Amino acid sequence: MRILFTIAHFFRPDSKGKHASQRKNPQPRVQALSESISNLHQLFGKSQSIINIGKKLAFPANQAECSQIDIIICTTQNCNLLEQLSLPSHFYQHYPTQAEPLLLGFECQAVLRDYLGKYDYYCFLEDDLIIHDPWFFVKLNWFTQQAGDFNLLQPNRYELSINNVTDKAYIDGDLLPRVTAPFQNVQEQAELKGQIMGIPITFHRALNPHSGCYFLNANQMAHWAKQAHFLDLDTSFVSPLESAATLSIMKTFRIYKTEPQQANFLEIQHFGTSFLSLIGRQVALATSK
Repeated sequence: MRILFTIAHFFRPDSKGKHASQRKNPQPRVQALSESISNLHQLFGKSQSIINIGKKLAFPANQAECSQIDIIICTTQNCNLLEQLSLPSHFYQHYPTQAEPLLLGFECQAVLRDYLGKYDYYCFLEDDLIIHDPWFFVKLNWFTQQAGDFNLLQPNRYELSINNVTDKAYIDGDLLPRVTAPFQNVQEQAELKGQIMGIPITFHRALNPHSGCYFLNANQMAHWAKQAHFLDLDTSFVSPLESAATLSIMKTFRIYKTEPQQANFLEIQHFGTSFLSLIGRQVALATSK
């Protein structure tokens, strides 16, 4: 399998900035991006081995699920931390632009379009998202085989901590229905059910389709690129940042996520604790559903 990843990366300190890409200390962003890129290679790349202790030889491992992966980092206005990454030079390609920082996700869309027909999956991630599941694409492919290409499964983003009132928090819970109502009808095929490895699983139309990422197979990418709203720079969903990541795919596909009881079926880590740390302060911890 051939997979193309595009990552929108931006960093510029700003004392008034509200995003992690504007913090004074660059090290958390360097760590997040380094882990994001490294994990993609270690989970899905072909350089995987198993040590045969008796023969003192390392043999290839996981080759049936390994892929050819290419990673393109989209930056803008020379505001990035690429020179601080301690990664092999072949791990990624750099695609510099002069786009508005909050619109960098649209530059990633253009890159994906330019490679139509060359990959099996076309992916976008914000630069603080880290995949830990080697079966991530197996699950996506299974879902599409069951549900069809017009239905898109989005991962649940989560944060981790050992020093807060909860150890793990999924950060993209439901929005009020009116927020996405102009762009999607969540009553259309509101629920899908399936079974995997003998376990029943339920998928719901997402009242919050945003995950800061998306993963489209070749058919989905080709279909999306043909839509009139593709690359229309519409920023009317939440903010330009969320719109660049999510609005156009929301207009194109029926977006699903697993229900909270099975949130970890398809998940992706959001680096840091910016949302999780709100629990117990701005966000109350419920005692029951």
